[in-house]
Amino acid sequence: MSGRASYADWIAVDWGTSNLRVWAMTGRGEVRDQRMSDQGMSKLSQAEFEPVLLNLIEPWLGTAPTPVVCCGMVGSRQGWREAPYAAVPTAPLGGAQDVPCSDGRIKVSLLPGLKQQNAPDVMRGEETQIAGFLATHPKFDGVLCLPGTHTKWVHISAGEVVSFQTLMTGELFDLLGRQSVLRHSVDTEDWDKAAFSEAVSDTLSRPEALAARLFQIRARDLLEGTHAGIARARLSGFLLGVELAATKPYWLGQNIALVGATALTALYASALSVQGLVAQVEDGDTMTLKGLTAAYTELYG
Repeated sequence: MSGRASYADWIAVDWGTSNLRVWAMTGRGEVRDQRMSDQGMSKLSQAEFEPVLLNLIEPWLGTAPTPVVCCGMVGSRQGWREAPYAAVPTAPLGGAQDVPCSDGRIKVSLLPGLKQQNAPDVMRGEETQIAGFLATHPKFDGVLCLPGTHTKWVHISAGEVVSFQTLMTGELFDLLGRQSVLRHSVDTEDWDKAAFSEAVSDTLSRPEALAARLFQIRARDLLEGTHAGIARARLSGFLLGVELAATKPYWLGQNIALVGATALTALYASALSVQGLVAQVEDGDTMTLKGLTAAYTELYG
């Protein structure tokens, strides 16, 4: 906490699987204070959510009920209370679930995720970033890419999520880099931009070659002594090339925007540039807070 003691007009909460972030907000959407905790959803029983939250936000509470707007895995089936998925096509916000609380100083609302029945898919948390992006760019029509462990490609039109697709590229990179035979060849933080770009082009044009290309990373190391930075860049590039091949119906001929952490959006922007594409980039944390602010405005006016 920053030490700026003051009550919050409302409180924004991003409660994920591993971490919890809270912001004391003004009615105009300005941040008065913020705190973080490692008390993510996966570490808590249902009865622990309220006391964990109160422990963080206690200094911001007055005597009257303070609205608390939450996004993320806190609204999952394993969370505080399930906020059922809203079906696409739909606006990214709506259908918030109120949570009964024993402390009368807080009024908690959980934002729902989104679901897609045709080509089954779900998201929870990303919808708030999408809402933040649309609050900032209300006329945007095109495709949002939200890179992460499970990257989302989202078709946006007329302020609604029309459809989306999830790809496990980030998780695959982590598993292959840490638990497969490739771990012996990519154990570094070094990077080779040229090797990355070449790998993206390779599997984007020939995604069916991915399995063979992956083992070649190890073979090149054994036979040619390939630098680990080159091998790591190739692993990332091969996986991202396949992702771009799979999502080509989404991004081809569309406006593209990237929303996420700086390092990841830069990586995706680099991969897209191999195809001569330039993407708009927005910070994920900023969009989350803007989305929570949009939700508060929708709920409380």
